[in-house]
Amino acid sequence: MTVWRFVVKVVVVRYKVVVVVVVVVVVVVVVVVVVVVVVVVVVVVVVVVVVVVVVVVVVVVVVVVMIVVIVVVVVVATAVVVVVVVVAIVVLVVVVVVVVAVVMVVVVVVVVVVVVVG
Repeated sequence: MTVWRFVVKVVVVRYKVVVVVVVVVVVVVVVVVVVVVVVVVVVVVVVVVVVVVVVVVVVVVVVVVMIVVIVVVVVVATAVVVVVVVVAIVVLVVVVVVVVAVVMVVVVVVVVVVVVVG
């Protein structure tokens, strides 16, 4: 019986050691898995935040560029319209002056002809 008791004690001690080792291994594995999951979640969150910030910056830059382009186009179009109107007014004034000059020359010629001939 003493041998049996010895064997039972050894087996129980071995099982206790095995159980402790298994528990330690399971705890270590669980801790490692939790750490890996936390690291992955943090990396994913950081990547998502960076992507969102980049997208927002790109959208803001595109909107600002579009606004600048629209302002430049409006300013250039306004300048072109002003130049066209000024040129049209100058041409109109020149035409009126030329017509008045021609009419005056014709009147002078007619008066001279009437005075000389008449």
